[in-house]
Amino acid sequence: MKNRKTIYIALSTLVVGLLLGWMIFGSADRNTNAEQAHDHTEETIWTCSMHPQIRMNEPGACPLCGMDLIPLSSDANEDGDPMEIRMSPTAMQLANVQTSIVSKQKPIKEVRMNGKVKTDERNVFSQSSHIPGRIERLTVNFTGESIQKGQVLAYIYSPELIAAQEELFEAQKIKESQPSLFNASKEKLRNWKLTEKQINQILSNGTIQEQFPILADVSGIVTDKKINLGDYILKGQSLYEIADISTVWILFDVYESDIPWVKQGDKVEFSVRALPNETFNGEISFIDPVINSVTRVASARVIIKNTGRRLKPDMFVQGVIKSRLENDEEVIIVPKSAVMWTGERSVVYVKNATSDKMDFMMRIVTLGPSLGDSYLIKEGLEVDEEIATNGTFSIDAAAQLAGKPSMMSPEGGAANTGHNHGDSPQVQNTVTTDISISKKAKAELAPVFGAYLNYKNHLVADDFESSLSGAKKMESALKKVDMKLFKGEAHDFWMKQSGLLSKDLQKAVDTKNIGDLRTLFKNTSDQMIVLLTTFGAMDQPLYIEHCPMANNNKGADWLSSSSDIENPYYGAAMLKCGEVKEVIK
Repeated sequence: MKNRKTIYIALSTLVVGLLLGWMIFGSADRNTNAEQAHDHTEETIWTCSMHPQIRMNEPGACPLCGMDLIPLSSDANEDGDPMEIRMSPTAMQLANVQTSIVSKQKPIKEVRMNGKVKTDERNVFSQSSHIPGRIERLTVNFTGESIQKGQVLAYIYSPELIAAQEELFEAQKIKESQPSLFNASKEKLRNWKLTEKQINQILSNGTIQEQFPILADVSGIVTDKKINLGDYILKGQSLYEIADISTVWILFDVYESDIPWVKQGDKVEFSVRALPNETFNGEISFIDPVINSVTRVASARVIIKNTGRRLKPDMFVQGVIKSRLENDEEVIIVPKSAVMWTGERSVVYVKNATSDKMDFMMRIVTLGPSLGDSYLIKEGLEVDEEIATNGTFSIDAAAQLAGKPSMMSPEGGAANTGHNHGDSPQVQNTVTTDISISKKAKAELAPVFGAYLNYKNHLVADDFESSLSGAKKMESALKKVDMKLFKGEAHDFWMKQSGLLSKDLQKAVDTKNIGDLRTLFKNTSDQMIVLLTTFGAMDQPLYIEHCPMANNNKGADWLSSSSDIENPYYGAAMLKCGEVKEVIK
């Protein structure tokens, strides 16, 4: 009985111990699990800016489009403005967001101009013959030949000159009695531009000279040869055009929009395509007071010494003028990469200066003139505010995901749930900023630009059926672009831009006349120009050209592979109406 009682006590002790152990350690396990679960909820959730329905626990690529995932902020900005968008340091690093402090500077606008080397019109001469007759021999036989003043250009046989020599010999015989008749005979030869030396030589030889040389009146380069061997010429007839190119003109094309920024006396720095890695400097000496009615440009002239004749007429040049605004006071200037615009409004993202975290809020600004790589800000920013100058598109995408005010949704609202392929209302001019893409991505865009240029050429030719076919081919090329080659903010931008393009092209293929097609072509051109200026140069130079009369006199742009103006909005009716605004190469 005693042993049985001992066993019962031992079993009871064991059960009590197990129960206490379960209560103690089980509770700890539950606490640990709860803490782990709590920690798990604080982990960063990763999403796709174009497919916000994607939620991942770690960074990577979107399974739908292949673009890099971005962190989804779990912070609702309880301690800040509910309209701000907060980005984690990891998201900032992935989006390459950079900021800078707003400051004032003296505004300097860069005006870029294209032009050509031209001969100095003051140094262009017409070499004429002062003797009528027949060309017996030419010593200068081709254009481009360099000649010196006094050089023999040709020999001429002149019956009139032979008769004048006979009169001279007869007058010489009676010069003692009638010196005035002798002097008159010599003066007649002088009127034919014979020199005193030539006249004295004729008298000393005592024989009639049948061929007389034509001497160059000036030194220079033969730019035009107007005679051939055996030609009969009249007194005063032009034989050669001669230009002295020791001094040349540089004639720059100044477009209407840039005329207010170009003034006589402005310093110009320019380069010549044929002389790479070398710069020249000059000063605007004259601005054409009349605009060319065909090219819509005025000429600005720079006179420069042509040492060694290195600058040859019709060489292409590119120049830059740094023009100060009339108001020389310091103003707020920001980089173009900081500004996003849709044609109707311009915005920047301002960092919250009082927050120790990266909070940004969209701010609508009023732009002044474009100053090359920067904008003058009239309203909307203050000195010492901090703004995003790089990665602005990623900030805007994050704002859209969070339902905060953004470029596409200024009032805020629910995040987009996927790609916009044209089902929702579009803006005609989308956001522009500088975004780098890979060579492979640019290669994907090349067929789209090629199809666009063919589309444009058919409109130039007034060929409606071919233009419709061109729009269809462009739409087909657009669909074949591999969107996975566009990474980060480039992918965000491409998906929005391609959606706008696709919708315009779908409308284009349903048009019934060339007038409606040209109206839609303006939208397509705007989108293509935004693509070009955002992603940078393609594999060939492309010219942004402008017609001020198109679009009901509001003006319209288009792209061309040539600087020649061929207007797609009017075709043959006003083929040459327009100007080159910019070349991207």
